[in-house]
Amino acid sequence: MSEGRSRLADIIAVVILFLMAMGAVMVFSAGANLSYEFELRRFYEYPGLRQIMFFPIAVVVLFAASLPNYAFWGYREKWYKWPALWLLVLAITLLVLVLIPSVGTEVNQARRWLRIPLGPASVSFQPSELAKWTMVCFMAGACAKFGPDVRRFWTRFLPLCLLIGLVCGLIVTQDLGTAAFIGVISFLMLVIAGARWWHVLMPLPIGVAGFIAALYQEPHRFDRLLAFLYPERYADSVAYQANQSLIAIGSGGILGKGLGQGTCKYGHLPEDTTDFIFSIVGEELGLLGTIGLIVLFVLFICLGLLVVLRCRDRFGRLLAAGIVLTIGIQAALNIGVVTVVLPTKGIPLPFVSAGGTSMLLSSAAVGILVSIAARSAPVHMLTSDYLSET
Repeated sequence: MSEGRSRLADIIAVVILFLMAMGAVMVFSAGANLSYEFELRRFYEYPGLRQIMFFPIAVVVLFAASLPNYAFWGYREKWYKWPALWLLVLAITLLVLVLIPSVGTEVNQARRWLRIPLGPASVSFQPSELAKWTMVCFMAGACAKFGPDVRRFWTRFLPLCLLIGLVCGLIVTQDLGTAAFIGVISFLMLVIAGARWWHVLMPLPIGVAGFIAALYQEPHRFDRLLAFLYPERYADSVAYQANQSLIAIGSGGILGKGLGQGTCKYGHLPEDTTDFIFSIVGEELGLLGTIGLIVLFVLFICLGLLVVLRCRDRFGRLLAAGIVLTIGIQAALNIGVVTVVLPTKGIPLPFVSAGGTSMLLSSAAVGILVSIAARSAPVHMLTSDYLSET
């Protein structure tokens, strides 16, 4: 392993460690609540303490995932030895189980979690997060295996579309945002792999129709869209969360009120430790804090794109691109929602929002990206033969 390669891998890991550390601190601060007394024996009930507990575990997961060769996740000559395939089967099975009322746990009128009892506490697991990352790995392996044949509509492209539809269809009834996100990422990976544009555009009307149907299926989804278009009409109801988010960010000014000094977290801003943690960053750390957080994500995306350019293996390029796209687009969507550039939707901020499932699985994905970076060709090997190959 050359010094240049290990340096790039290390920088990516350090950027993610900074994001996770910032997330642990901000969730701990946002988790402050005046409605109950602190008891150490019930530490798992406090979002801030849970995040602090998951932080070192996520660090271990990141470095453990970076040790094996990323080719382990690639397609095998014998399909039944392909790890991504069995992970996808597991993810689909869990997505079916979570829809069963007696098995899945319903929170905020959505059944998205499985409860795993561990003594006095119970750990919640979100199958859609596993499905999201498994689809990235599976699509990279399948497209790398198919090569130029991914342009064959009936035998390559259509079966992959049906698989995407199956996964998104299982998720959309409970989580429209995640289902749409997985669909977008999957089709972007098909485009990167070389699928024909008109093939990709063909399922678009079906996707739009399904999206509209999902909006009308749950009235609150359509209400959120109306609140985004006409915020003044819904200021005290559906648009309340968005308005409070802007108040939190605006009240922070340039330097912020100071870490732990924010007031919007005391019952004024719903979901302050999860989907709207960026608002707390803006209130307590100000414009400088939000810019610093955005810079970290931009730096990660730039480093990830460098990995994509340096990797000469088709599977490695597709997998690295999928990981970078997933984290980058998810971060952009979350920040867009929090700043009311986009309609309100439950999309967490990667590595920063509270949530063990998201943090651990995202850390594993970045660990694989680090493995690709460590085993990719250094810059001086990016010669004309590679350019002609791509």
